[in-house]
Amino acid sequence: PWRFVQNLPLAQFYHVNVDMATPYNVYGGVQDSGCWRGPSQSWALRGIFNYYWDRLNTGDGFEVLPDPVDPRYGYAMSQGGNLVRYDLETGERKSIKPAHPEDVHLRFNWNAAIAANPREARTVYYGSQFVHRSTDQGNSWEIISPDLTTNDPEKQMQLDSGGLTIDTSNAENHTTIITIAPSPVESGVIWVGTDDGNVQLTRDGGQTWNNVIDNIQGVPRNSWVPHIEASKFDSGEAFVVFDDHRRSDWTPYVYQTSDYGRTWRSLATDDLWGYALVIEQDPVERNLLFLGTEFGLYVSVDAGAHWTKWTHGFPTASAKDMIVHPRDHDLVVATHGRAIYVLDDISPLRALARSGVEILDQQLHLFDVPDAIQYVVRETKGLRGPGHDEFQGENRAYGAQITYVVNAPETEGSEAQDEVVLEILNPAGDVIRTRKGPAEPGINRASWGLKRKAFRSPSADAPRPDAEEPAGPRVLPGTYTVRVRYGDQTATKSVEVLPDPRQNISAADMRAKEEIVLRVGRQLEIAAKAVEDLRSAREAVDGISKRIEDREDPAAQDIRGREKELKESIDELIARINPPPIQGSRRDPELLSVRLGSVFRSIQSSWEAPTQPQRTNLGHAETKLRQLVTDVNRFFEETMRGYQQAVEAAGLPLFEAYEPLALPPT
Repeated sequence: PWRFVQNLPLAQFYHVNVDMATPYNVYGGVQDSGCWRGPSQSWALRGIFNYYWDRLNTGDGFEVLPDPVDPRYGYAMSQGGNLVRYDLETGERKSIKPAHPEDVHLRFNWNAAIAANPREARTVYYGSQFVHRSTDQGNSWEIISPDLTTNDPEKQMQLDSGGLTIDTSNAENHTTIITIAPSPVESGVIWVGTDDGNVQLTRDGGQTWNNVIDNIQGVPRNSWVPHIEASKFDSGEAFVVFDDHRRSDWTPYVYQTSDYGRTWRSLATDDLWGYALVIEQDPVERNLLFLGTEFGLYVSVDAGAHWTKWTHGFPTASAKDMIVHPRDHDLVVATHGRAIYVLDDISPLRALARSGVEILDQQLHLFDVPDAIQYVVRETKGLRGPGHDEFQGENRAYGAQITYVVNAPETEGSEAQDEVVLEILNPAGDVIRTRKGPAEPGINRASWGLKRKAFRSPSADAPRPDAEEPAGPRVLPGTYTVRVRYGDQTATKSVEVLPDPRQNISAADMRAKEEIVLRVGRQLEIAAKAVEDLRSAREAVDGISKRIEDREDPAAQDIRGREKELKESIDELIARINPPPIQGSRRDPELLSVRLGSVFRSIQSSWEAPTQPQRTNLGHAETKLRQLVTDVNRFFEETMRGYQQAVEAAGLPLFEAYEPLALPPT
């Protein structure tokens, strides 16, 4: 029998795209498996599962274009130019493949070219040997170019099979358009690349075309042009890659023009390995470039003068297509073999492109911290504990992503530290959370989960001195300060915490809820202080008992006479807060720790105004706390004070002054 193995992250993607949802979705076409859409991150437990993905079209999947006006619709392509407009709500796939008005045979590549016009929301271009344009979601098409290929008949003989079965997938189609790149800067500028070596340009929306291939020196004739990148900054700038591996040439060919193709310079350096497949220019920093080759992903922060292979979390695999998300600033890469990778927050690379790689030599440098959404994490649909049987895509770390550079100090006698201290300050300047972060030489990344320091719980033991500071309640949406300390160096940046966009809760309600959360938290700490004081008192009593065990004088006998009642009082008071240690679990609803803890968890369960049951339970818990505080204070003021006087009379002044408990303001 056959078994479909679902825990291997393998897929041969040809293209990748994104939308503007929150969180955004990733789109792409897979060899022999159709076109798909899936979330870039999951706002649920346990990451991104296979079943979070929706199949949009069948066949061999290639490019997918979500409609920028109405994301319910989009375009999905399969082999040989078959094109559908999908409907996410109904699942309909309407065939919209162009036809020639004069019944001319259209040659669509196995992996045909399609592109949306970034300056005209509903305009789509599609490539056969001609460029087709639609402004009505594919219901009609007009041809805006002549045949832009070499139209070499020697490369159009796929029907002459020599007696073998003719290929019906159109995989053998040649002399076709395989990339279209409209300019996002200037209307009417469109670049086109073909599988037989032409690089065509129109500057008037398709009325006239100019083949600029003869201006590009050093490229073997008729090499494939798999990708052209129209500059996001200058209308005359473009980048083009050539692929000649089908003739056993694995040389990377990468070129750039700044004058509409009249002159070109090569960006291929000795740093590159493998033939080039795609290039992407960052939409914010023009000198930041990403290049995909057959053997991985390369990054340049100096406009292509130097390239560095990106190896952190990314395999040596065919990087087929990529895109930088225009809002979230992630780099999304489609590989032909290892599926899709998302590089979260590339803003540190932008800083290197803007300010230079000298940043990497600083003892401490903190990069800008991107906005962080405080979303609600839901349960995973359909599964509770899948184990390792199904692949779980890694989620972006929850909260604020903090990226920084550290290097060992150069001062003689100074030692490198193995961690940095991360502090979060609220708008008033108070430190509300402290964390430790990695301190490897170079770039490091840590995260803050958008929570303040935890309140001390009466049911918890005191943390170890070296323990990580525990997380407590969520912070309010707003502007916070991130402070990083390494050695004698300090750096700060602000971070904006945004509310869950799916919820509509007023700022006033959220502030009121936070006040109640902090109020209950302070009450928990009062109860914890009571337990701590009582346990300290019992330890002191045990210590006194040990010191007088050999004495029989009246003072010692007076101390021993008080000891039993004293310990019983201490144990009774502690038992009203916490259960005695027993095997198994116990959750007596009358215990103060249970009451306060239950109210604390319930109130934190949402940002909405407290419910009537929550307020009622809070009142009951506060009544119990008031009574406890009264009884604990009375114990120390009366019972414990009498015992202390007896101890001091015996010449054993071992007690510190007791500070009475005080309730927090309500």
